[in-house]
Amino acid sequence: MSANPLLPSLSVVIPVYNEQDWIDRSVGALIASAEAARWPVEVLVVDDGSTDGTPRRLAGLREKYGITVLTQPNGGRFEARRAGMAKASGDWLMLLDSRVIVDPGSLSFLREQLTEHPERAVWNGHIHVASERNPYAGFMAGLVTVGWRRYFQDPKLTSFGIEEFDVYPKGTTFFCARRDLLEGSAAAFESLFDDVRLASDDTRMLRWIAERSRIFLAPQFSAIYHGRDSFKKFYAQSFFRGTTYVDSYLSSPGPARNALFGSLAVGAVGLGLAVKKPKTTAALGVAGSVAAAAVVKKCGATNAEARAVSTLLPVFAAGFGSGVLRGLYLALRARLRRR
Repeated sequence: MSANPLLPSLSVVIPVYNEQDWIDRSVGALIASAEAARWPVEVLVVDDGSTDGTPRRLAGLREKYGITVLTQPNGGRFEARRAGMAKASGDWLMLLDSRVIVDPGSLSFLREQLTEHPERAVWNGHIHVASERNPYAGFMAGLVTVGWRRYFQDPKLTSFGIEEFDVYPKGTTFFCARRDLLEGSAAAFESLFDDVRLASDDTRMLRWIAERSRIFLAPQFSAIYHGRDSFKKFYAQSFFRGTTYVDSYLSSPGPARNALFGSLAVGAVGLGLAVKKPKTTAALGVAGSVAAAAVVKKCGATNAEARAVSTLLPVFAAGFGSGVLRGLYLALRARLRRR
């Protein structure tokens, strides 16, 4: 860490699970951005019980860059982050996922902001999704342009609080905040589920933070996210996101919860119609996919992302819907057990 008392001290926590193909690139890009900013940062990588070649890669990164490597049994991203935060020494903490490649100038911009505007205590990264040759990542990138179109149609330095929480980009994929805020959000974290590995660790933490501090966004604080790249992984991710969506929004009134209930109603009607009139249902599904592609294109998605939405929407709907049902079951089971 820096001996300069005027330079903010920053610790970066990276949870990793079976990412042997990405962790080198992620850590390397982070170090390069820190060096360009002339900002010595502390890097802590938490191996959450990886079973592939990740531990070997981490040993090499520790030798090359002097990073701190922590190892724990698989407990999920939240527990891995909490372990890293407990060992971190910085006054500011950054959360970074292992498939995220930090842009070269991002930490220079962040250093300037934290130095000149320390009152801007929370920063959510501007994420570019690598979707050019990956329709599965392209689908996810296209989908979020609808809900978060207020920012994506005109990206610029801005901020939001709890009142606008549902309509701005947010996530802990690439996220920085003053230490007391992140530690406070982790301490207050409580899932609707019993198993924290299935919990929505980012949205619940960010909601707590947004109630106490505005969250800032800027295109200059950016990174590239590399999403899942196969049908099997895409479906599994859709299923998981359906489950975490329930944990994120079921107990929080607003547009996102309304969308959850609306999607359940549409799904129930669709299933009933599919049984009675399968051909009509198929035709409506095709029409819906085409319409969805047009909507995301209007909201700022690229042509490739719009095509991905049109093609993969039925698959996503099946996986996400199944995940939502699992989430509702888990929430109900936990609530009954806690009574």
